[in-house]
Parts: sequence; structure tokens; C-alpha cells
Amino acid sequence: MFGVVIALTIAAIIAYVAIRQSGKARLYAKRVGIIAIVIVGILFGISFFRIVPPGHAGVPVLLGRVQNQMQSGLNVVLPIVNVTLMDVRTNAYTMSSMREEGQVKGDDAIDALASDGLTVQLDVTIWFKLDEKMASWVYKNIGPNYVEKIVRPSIRTALRDAASRFTASELYSSAGRTAYTFQVDSLLDVAFTDKGIIRERVLLRRVKLPDIVMNAIEQKLAEDQNAQKMEFTLAKEKREAERKEIEAGGIAAANRTIAGSLTSNYLTWYYVETLKKVAEGTNNTFVIMPFDQQLIPMLNVNR
Repeated sequence: MFGVVIALTIAAIIAYVAIRQSGKARLYAKRVGIIAIVIVGILFGISFFRIVPPGHAGVPVLLGRVQNQMQSGLNVVLPIVNVTLMDVRTNAYTMSSMREEGQVKGDDAIDALASDGLTVQLDVTIWFKLDEKMASWVYKNIGPNYVEKIVRPSIRTALRDAASRFTASELYSSAGRTAYTFQVDSLLDVAFTDKGIIRERVLLRRVKLPDIVMNAIEQKLAEDQNAQKMEFTLAKEKREAERKEIEAGGIAAANRTIAGSLTSNYLTWYYVETLKKVAEGTNNTFVIMPFDQQLIPMLNVNR
């Protein structure tokens, strides 16, 4: 709009100069004036159109009065309307102990008091966005800096209120973290109600417990691992004992089977066959083998 006013002023000056000229100078000034008027007309016509980029909502203000928001794309407005752009895309607000991660430079982690009286440090990221249908209301009643006024305080309050319902150990566990983020979701939904802000997701990035709790947890984990190792060893030894018992049972059964098949006639035959093999040896002269009271074989094998 300011550019249109300047163009109109320049055109008026050129027209005034053209009127005071005469001859060729006047004709030349007249042509320049016509060109200036055409350019001013084009600029004036363009001033009726405003383009709102994707992912934004336009908030028109006419003479100090906020009008209904404009959607992204080409919009027709009066040249005197001032349009303020509001971002309606998903935004991430991070509170972290790392100095360069969050919106606030430096250590911006949340110190929250758990239900057991211990203080835990939380690193979080919240996904949220501005409700496009309420962009004009937010601009009028809260202002374009709604993140500093509403989002940040609501997040800090919700994180601390939800932490007071859990113990430090619960916040450190996987199930406890899930339940905790669910509580924060509910509290933020209440805080953002009628504020034109939509909560999308709460990301609990890190939970830092006091050193005394961390040491206790690590000690308990070590004890649990040792107990599991001992249970594994006992189970292994038990399986080995069962294997040996089964093996011994098999050997005993085999011996009983063999013993049942060793008759007197078989033993006599086997005895004689063995003597023959011994007698056939090259270094034997006499072989005297007592067998029982009835049979003492004496073999002369020296021929």
C-alpha cells in the first residue's frame, strides 16, 4: 500500500509538470505521465490481491480491526488491509539439557519432583500446531508470540504435574514412560483447549535420575543378571545329571541283557575258541588254562 501511494505521488508530480510545459517538452511530459498512470493503475490493481504461502494463514487487519483469517493461496482484499502471516504447520518445541538443541539456548531441561520426593531431569520435545480456523482469534487475543505466552508455560506445568504422580523408578521404566507421556498428553489437551493450539505428540527424550537412584538401579540390574546366570548354571547341571542318569540306566539295561544271554554252554564254547587263538600264537609252548573242576585243558603247541 505504501508503494502505491508513492507511485500516485510521482504520477501527480509528472502530470503537474506536463501541464506547465509547452511544445515538445509538454508532449514528452504528457507521454511520461500516461506511462506513469498506467504503471500506477497496475500497481493499484495488484494491491487488491494477497498471496498467502503454503502452511500459513493470513490474518487481515482493517483499520485496527481483525478480520476472519485467509487460507493459503490467492486472496482479494482492500489495499489498505494489512495481512499478518501465521504459521499453521507442525512445530516442535524442545526443552533439553543440551545447549544448542532447544528454543532456549543453554540448559533448558525440566526439573520435576516425583511422588517419592526425588528430583528427576526431563528432556522433552512437543509437537504442536496452530489451529488454522482460530488464527485470527489467536492473533487478536493472544498475539503472534503465542508460543512464549501459552505453549512453553503449559508444557512446563504439564510435565511437572504429571511427574508428581509417578515415582522416579517408574519414570525410568519403559511402561512408566508410556504412562507418563499419556498423562502429559491429557494435561496439555486441557491447557490448549479454546486457545487455538493443537497438541500432536509428546516425546520424552531423556529421564535423568539422581545419582543415588542410578547406582541402586545399576546394582539391582547386576544382581538380577547374576541370579539369571546362576539359574542357567543350575538348569545346565540338572540337565547334565539327568543325561548321566539316563546313560547309566541304558548301560545297566545293556548289562542285564548281556548277562541273561551268557549260558554255560556258550561260555564253554567261547572259552575253547579263545584257547585256540592263543595256541596259534608263534611264541607259545604250553598253555594251561584252568576252566573248572571237571576241565583243565592242557595243550601242547610246541611241534
